[in-house]
Amino acid sequence: MEKFIYIALFAPLVGSLIAALFSTQPKTAFTGWFTSFMLAVSMYASLNLLHFIYTTDTILQITLFDWIVIGNLNIPFGFVVDHVSVVMMTVVTVVSTMVHVHSIGYMEHDKGFNRYFSYLSAFVFSMLVLVMSDNFAVLFIGWEGVGVCSWLLIGFWYHKESATWAANEAFIMNRVGDLGLLLGMFLIYWNIGSLQYDIVFAQVSTLENSTLVWIAALLFLGAMGKSAQFPLHTWLADAMEGPTPVSALIHAATMVTAGVYLVIRSNELYTLVPEVGYAIAALGAFVAIFAASMALVNNDMKRIIAYSTLSQLGYMFVAAGLGAYWVALFHLATHAFFKSVLFLGAGNVMHAMDDELDIRKMGGLHKKMKSTSIIMAVASLALAGIFPLAGFFSKDKILEAAFNADALVLWGVLWVTAGLTAFYSFRLVMKIFFGEQNYSNEEHHPHEAKNFVIAAMIPLAILAVIAGWFEHSFVEFVTKILPTWEASNLNHSTAWILILITSAVAIFGIAVAVYKYRNSGFSKNWETTGIYKLLSNQYFIPKFYENFISKPYYAISVWMWKVVETKLIDASIDGLAHFINKLGVGIRPIQTGNLSSSLRLMAVGLIFGLVFALVLSVL
Repeated sequence: MEKFIYIALFAPLVGSLIAALFSTQPKTAFTGWFTSFMLAVSMYASLNLLHFIYTTDTILQITLFDWIVIGNLNIPFGFVVDHVSVVMMTVVTVVSTMVHVHSIGYMEHDKGFNRYFSYLSAFVFSMLVLVMSDNFAVLFIGWEGVGVCSWLLIGFWYHKESATWAANEAFIMNRVGDLGLLLGMFLIYWNIGSLQYDIVFAQVSTLENSTLVWIAALLFLGAMGKSAQFPLHTWLADAMEGPTPVSALIHAATMVTAGVYLVIRSNELYTLVPEVGYAIAALGAFVAIFAASMALVNNDMKRIIAYSTLSQLGYMFVAAGLGAYWVALFHLATHAFFKSVLFLGAGNVMHAMDDELDIRKMGGLHKKMKSTSIIMAVASLALAGIFPLAGFFSKDKILEAAFNADALVLWGVLWVTAGLTAFYSFRLVMKIFFGEQNYSNEEHHPHEAKNFVIAAMIPLAILAVIAGWFEHSFVEFVTKILPTWEASNLNHSTAWILILITSAVAIFGIAVAVYKYRNSGFSKNWETTGIYKLLSNQYFIPKFYENFISKPYYAISVWMWKVVETKLIDASIDGLAHFINKLGVGIRPIQTGNLSSSLRLMAVGLIFGLVFALVLSVL
C-alpha cells in the first residue's frame, strides 16, 4: 500500500509542474484536463488507502529521507496515513477533483488558465503534505505551502487592486497565527526534544501544566490564523476576490479547516488542559453567531457564503474545545461537501449574470438555471441542518456536545445561530432564484452552466445528502485513534427533545426567509437602523484595524524610512564613504612613485615602530 501513499501525495504535484510548463502560454485545455486527471488519480489512491485502513486497522508510515539531523535534533521528512489523516485526504482529494473539473468551465475564457491550474494543484499538494505529515516540522512546510498558494490564488487577478490587497491581507494575517504555531513548536522541542507526533504525544503528560497551557495556546493561535477565528477573521470575506472555485476549495474544504485539523491532531495535548479547550469552545461559539449575524444583511453572494464558512468553523471549534474531536472532524467533512457545492453554484450564477455579485440585482433565476438552483437549495438545506441531510447529523452532535457538557450558554448561542443560518441560507436562495426578477433582460442573459460543470457538482451534492447516514461507521472508524465521545449525560428522550428544538428553529428560519423574500423582503426602513449599519459594516472592525493598526503602522514605517533609514543609516554610510574618499585624496600626494621618497617614508615608519615597541616594553 506504500505506493498509494506516494501516488496520493505526488500526483497533484506532477499536475502542477506540467501545468507550470504552459503557464506563460495561451490557454491549453490539456492543462485543465490533465491536472483534473491527476487529482482523480490522487482521489483514487486516497480511497484505496481509506478502504485498506478501514478493513485492516493498519497505520501506514513512510520516511522519504532524513531532513534535518543536527546533534540531538532529528527530523525526518515523513508521512503517516492513519484513521484521521486518511479521512482528511479523502475529503481534500474528492472536493479538489470536482473543483478542478468545474474550473475548466469557469476559467474557460481567462488568459491565466494554465497558470491557474498550476497554482490550484500546488495548493492541493501542500494541503496533502499538511494532513499526511507525521511531525510538526513537515506539517509546518505544508502549512506555509497552502499559505503561499492561497496568496497566489486570492490575488490571481493581480491587475485588480482589490485582489492584490485581499491576497496581502490574508498572507499577513496568517503570518500572525503562524508565529504562534512556530513558538509552540519551539516549546515542544525545548521540553521534549522531538517534533514527531508519536514521541510528543507519548511524553506530553510529563510536562508541567503551565508549559502545556502555553503550548496549547500557541498552537491554537496558529489555528486561529488559518481558520480565520476572531480577531484574525477579516481576511476570509475579503479573500472572495479570487476565482470562485478557489473559494470552494480553499475557503470551504481545505485551508480554513487546517486549524481545526491541528487541534484534532493534537487532541492528547488539549485533553490535558481542559481550560484551554473551554476557551476554544467559547471563542468558537462567539465566532459562530458573530459571523452569522453579518451574513444576515450582506448582499454580496460570495461574502454571505464566506461568513457562513466562518460561522461553521466556529461550530467545529466548539466541538473540539469540548473534547468531542470526532464530532468536529465529522462536521468538517460534511461541511466541506455542502459548502463547496454552494461556492461552485455561486460561480455558475456569476457566469450567468456577467460576474454580478449583488443578490439585490438577481431574482427569478430558477427558470433559467434549474439544475444550479436545485443543487444550491439542497446544499442550503444541508447547511441549515434539515433531516435527513448531512448537516443535520453533524450539527446536531455539536449541539449535543455543548448541552452534555452543561455549557448551556454555548448551547443557546449555537441554537440561535442554527436559526440564523437557516434564515440567511434561504435568504440567499430566494433572492437569487425565486422572488421578483431584479435585472434587465437587455443587460443580462442568464443561462445554465455547461453539462460537465453541473456534473462536477452532483457528486458533492449527493455527499451533502448522504454523508451523515454513515455516522456510526465514521465514529467506529476514527475513534480507533481519537478519544471516544458520547453524550453520557443525556438520556434518549432528552436527546430527541434537543433534536426537535434545533430542527424547529431551523425550519422557522427557513419559513421566515421564504415568506419575506418571496416578494419584496423587509422594509427599506430596516436599512436605516443602527443595528443594520453595525452588521453591514462588520461591527466596524475593518475600520478599526485600518485606523488603529494599518494607518499607524504605515505612518511608523514612513517615519522609519525617512528618519532612521535615510537620515541616520544612509547618512552614516554616505558620511563614512565621503570621509574615506577625502582621506584618500589627502594622502594621495605621498604616492609619488619616487623610490627615494618611498624609502624615506619606510625609514620614518620603521623608526616610529621601534619607538612604539620600546615604549611598550618599558611599560
